[in-house]
Amino acid sequence: MTTTTPPVTLDDVRDAAARLKGVAHRTPVLRSRTLDALVGAEVFLKCENFQRVGAFKFRGAYNTASRLTPEQLARGIAAYSSGNHAQAVALAARELGTTAVIVMPEDAPPSKRDATLGYGAEIVTYDRYTGDRVAIAEALAAERGLTVIPPYEHPHVIAGQGTAALELLEEVGELDALITPVGGGGLIAGSSTVAKGMHPGIRVIGIEPEAGDDTKRSLEAGHRIAIPVPRTIADGQALHTPGELTFSVNRRLVDGIELVSDDEIRMAMRFAFERLKIVVEPSGATPLAALLAGRVDRLPRRIGVIVSGGNVDADRFARLCAGGE
Repeated sequence: MTTTTPPVTLDDVRDAAARLKGVAHRTPVLRSRTLDALVGAEVFLKCENFQRVGAFKFRGAYNTASRLTPEQLARGIAAYSSGNHAQAVALAARELGTTAVIVMPEDAPPSKRDATLGYGAEIVTYDRYTGDRVAIAEALAAERGLTVIPPYEHPHVIAGQGTAALELLEEVGELDALITPVGGGGLIAGSSTVAKGMHPGIRVIGIEPEAGDDTKRSLEAGHRIAIPVPRTIADGQALHTPGELTFSVNRRLVDGIELVSDDEIRMAMRFAFERLKIVVEPSGATPLAALLAGRVDRLPRRIGVIVSGGNVDADRFARLCAGGE
């Protein structure tokens, strides 16, 4: 009889948490009686919009970069990202005294691009609908001797992202369900590793935009499905296929994927601003959108939600809340 060792374990996440202590923020957990009444459950919002760089991505980026050898750090880091991982790697590189080159799509939100530059990184742009960001980053890394830190396809990245769920469960205790956004799958892979490791009976539910349902299709098919690059306001979830490593975790541990429309995402962003007094970017608002729109069936009593980020500039935030792009 053979057994397959999971790429990430609960102990890996706990190790990442120790490494991140004093470097990453322990973000707040927000409650709202209004939200509870609308949803019909107790909802605990883990607000990663208050994390360094404004998103959970700093956890995985720093956990991975901090494990590089002095020789690797001396040569520098490369990454590819639509924005939040870009900022996270740029800041992690600065914290560790090295340099970063980030491959970003030409249409990345200006606020995310400017923040990445502000952390000292170099940016190389590409067309997300025709270019291959992985190939571009790997070519740069080979040319310059850089170490690539992918946004989700790495055990240390996944373990780092899982620390958000670890903190949530340590603070609020056992939950009946944990809901997270799904892009490449790193956040939900780390979160499900923690959640199922601590409380095997918990439901783990991922949320994708309707236009970007690659993980939902893949889980239903039992293998990775590729779709055209989606066009959605949730730019952090505009991927065409799940990661291979993350999918290997999520097909074992994730209980289901629900979809939300761009209009439902806009409504959730507006609700978060008007009633919860927080700014949430489109990708970070998808779990809240799913709850408010009634997309989660068999609604449990105690629900944890990872609010993954808040990186949206003021002008776009205002347009989105008003129903625009």
